[in-house]
Amino acid sequence: MYNIDDFDVKILNLLQSNGRLTNQELSELIGLSASQCSRRRIALEQAQLILGYHARLAPDAVGREVLGLIEVRLLNHTADCVESFHTMLRDVDAVIDAFKTTGDADYLLKVAVQDLQGLSDLISKILSRNKSVAHLKTSVVLNRLKENGLMMPGSDMLP
Repeated sequence: MYNIDDFDVKILNLLQSNGRLTNQELSELIGLSASQCSRRRIALEQAQLILGYHARLAPDAVGREVLGLIEVRLLNHTADCVESFHTMLRDVDAVIDAFKTTGDADYLLKVAVQDLQGLSDLISKILSRNKSVAHLKTSVVLNRLKENGLMMPGSDMLP
C-alpha cells in the first residue's frame, strides 16, 4: 500500500484538473524538483492512484449530445443474473458510467446517446431485453453543470 503525503495530494489534485501538466509545471506549483515530481507521479501511477489521463470532450464532438441517468433494478441477485447484466454493460458503448447502489435501484447508469430516439432504442432494444432487468427508471439530463469535479463551461450563466 502506498502512503500518500501532502505533496502527493497536491499532485493528484493538480493532475485531476489538468492531466497535461508537465513535471516541471508541477514542481513550480508545489515546490518540489521536477525529478521528485516525476518519481512521485510514477509511484502514484504504479500504486493505481492515477488510473489514466483523458481528454474531456464536448458532447457534440462525439455525437452523443443526450445524456440520461437510468436506475436499474434486477430480477434477482444470482450469479447468472448479475453476470448477464455486467456482460451487457461491457458490450454497450452508450453506457459511460455504471454504479452499483443502495436503495430502490440496484444500479445507476449514466448513458450518452445521439438523440432521444437513440435513448429510446437503448432502453427498449437493449436494456429492457436483458433477461436480468426487472425495472428501469430513466431521467434525461437538461443541463450539465459539473462533471468529474469540474464546472462545465458556461454553467455559471444558467438561471
